[in-house]
Amino acid sequence: MARVAGVEIPNDKRLWVSLMSIYGIGEKSAKSICEEVKIDGNTYVRDLNEGQLDIVRAYLDQNLQVEGELRQKIFREIKRLKDIKSYRGIRHKLGLPVRGQRTRHNAHTRKGKSRPVGGLNRKLEKT
Repeated sequence: MARVAGVEIPNDKRLWVSLMSIYGIGEKSAKSICEEVKIDGNTYVRDLNEGQLDIVRAYLDQNLQVEGELRQKIFREIKRLKDIKSYRGIRHKLGLPVRGQRTRHNAHTRKGKSRPVGGLNRKLEKT
């Protein structure tokens, strides 16, 4: 397996598909990377020589934020929103949808598993 941007990309797949295994690279950006470095995206990674892989590595280092850098950037942006107590930051902190989705009937995956309210079935004691 070839190592690009700190990630082992699979040898048995085409270059553009293998690039998508890197965090921050989707289908469109993987294909545009192949065009920019002038390597056919349909070439299997195992068929690339070390020079071609070095070109891809250099392009990613110079032009894109991927993997750890991107994760840290997103974390810092969310932390900043929480620190300034903006509406979006409060929604992040509460674990609710951030972009205006309704929460009365949906957003179950964002809100988490529903929990029963305790103390409702208590029997009254005679004194």
